[in-house]
Amino acid sequence: MSVPAGRRGDPVEEYVAGLDAALRGPVRAKARLLAEMRDGLGDTVTALVHDGVPYDRAVDRAVQEFGEVHELAESCQRELTVAQARHTARVVALTAPFLVACWYLVSRAEHAQDGVLPRAAQFVAVQLASVAGGAVLLAGVALAATGAFARWLPDLRRLPVAVAWTGTTASAAMAVATLTLATASVLAEEWVLTAVACALAAASHAVVAGSARACRACALKQQPARRNRRP
Repeated sequence: MSVPAGRRGDPVEEYVAGLDAALRGPVRAKARLLAEMRDGLGDTVTALVHDGVPYDRAVDRAVQEFGEVHELAESCQRELTVAQARHTARVVALTAPFLVACWYLVSRAEHAQDGVLPRAAQFVAVQLASVAGGAVLLAGVALAATGAFARWLPDLRRLPVAVAWTGTTASAAMAVATLTLATASVLAEEWVLTAVACALAAASHAVVAGSARACRACALKQQPARRNRRP
């Protein structure tokens, strides 16, 4: 689409920039959505200009057809929130089993001395394995609810919040697992293996915590819009 000479800014890009600022979500999904909006709006303006409509009026008509930024942002944010919830659920489903591995390593490791600390580490590891099982189950439900089964299920506006807090719980458990394994590695005969598991738990915590934080931000982004529609 050509922009008339002397125009300081491209209204289409300004529209897309405003939409970009109003949205939160996964980087790739957001970039793809913005590219679709840019192309669609630009093509509409180009078609109107080709039909003889002045450029400024063509932009106004195209924006009216697409809707104001705050109007379009609401539906776009719903799409991005679901995408972020799926991403977080997938991350939890792939990383939470590490907690089960942590339980196995701590329970099987031979400690240099049998004392309160090794037994406490084993107890904590068992609890973390339980958390991991629950997190994986909820993540699987979330993936199914936002995927193939979405059309048969009722309104799932609260699902992203549930996924976000599931991820937050899993990331907290991974942080505890990191401390547990770090402590156990000091007393374990096979300390190298336990230390490697500790590093994996720490990396998993970082990944899940970041994704859960982004999911909470997306879910909160939708709440003002829903409250504004209440009488």
